[in-house]
Amino acid sequence: MKIFGLFLLGGLILGACAGESRRIAGSVERLDPGLDSIIGPDALVEVIAEGFNWSEGPLWVEEEKMLLFSDVPENIVYKWTAKKGLEPYLTPSGYTGSQPRGGETGSNGLLLTRKGKLLLCQHGDRRLAIMNAPLDLPEPGFTPVADNYEGKKFNSPNDAVQRSNGDLFFTDPPYGLEKRANDPAREIPFQGVYKVNGKGQVTLLTDSISRPNGIALTPDEKTLIVANSDPEKAIWYTFDLGSRDSLVNPGILMDVTGEVSQAPGLPDGLKIDSEGTIFASGPGGIWVFGKDRKLLGKIKVEGVASNCALDEKTSTLYITADSLILRVKM
Repeated sequence: MKIFGLFLLGGLILGACAGESRRIAGSVERLDPGLDSIIGPDALVEVIAEGFNWSEGPLWVEEEKMLLFSDVPENIVYKWTAKKGLEPYLTPSGYTGSQPRGGETGSNGLLLTRKGKLLLCQHGDRRLAIMNAPLDLPEPGFTPVADNYEGKKFNSPNDAVQRSNGDLFFTDPPYGLEKRANDPAREIPFQGVYKVNGKGQVTLLTDSISRPNGIALTPDEKTLIVANSDPEKAIWYTFDLGSRDSLVNPGILMDVTGEVSQAPGLPDGLKIDSEGTIFASGPGGIWVFGKDRKLLGKIKVEGVASNCALDEKTSTLYITADSLILRVKM
């Protein structure tokens, strides 16, 4: 059965392969002429796959010419290629325990380490972990990178970014716990932003953000941007990295609390390209900021945008939006 250019095979909805027509599920809102040099006037917001519970953590892997992303509640990572469309890639992805449990158990943010390994923010196992198998032959089996702070298990690591020296910065909201902030299994009474170095040493950078979610480093690796997915404080925060990576000079990229009632979505995953352009999921879709941090425009999408990913040449932006996977050719 064909649905919107997708094929249902064995109960799995697969994205159409190259050459198939695709439906449009969004538009580009231009607020500043500077957007024209980033997203062309004819850019389309195309659906390349759909039918997911909650898609997240998109990652473009240039070596394999594939897009990986998490379906968090379903505990699976999918891959999409232009040649074959959609295929299951890895399951389980975030919860490897034998005891059945509810909640958002799968992986969330995905990251390719400097050594070419797949790192997963595993909600169910409440840790950062690296897949042991090579990228082209994925299979279950993980090596933990960080799973606790001062002996207490994390809530549910959500998103991460790696610095050129190998250090990882990551967020730890409660979304992967069955009862979230009220879960009896919760061991840390706050939502932290952390750093873990190459020796596995975990440092708490801040515990003052109510719902830290997406995280990114500027190209010069001097500033950290953290999205706060709190409808009462829907803000992208900025912090300069000071001595021993202390967070100094706190600032606000933008406060969109007033937008939350106008369009679905909250500050969530974000990416920054090599020129410093910021692509940040928020109310209504993806908010695009120039390297001077001026808002240039928005990619408005169906559903709720959760995150985005750029290919190696910054020629294509991929967006996870609830049940959809979207593509915008830049």
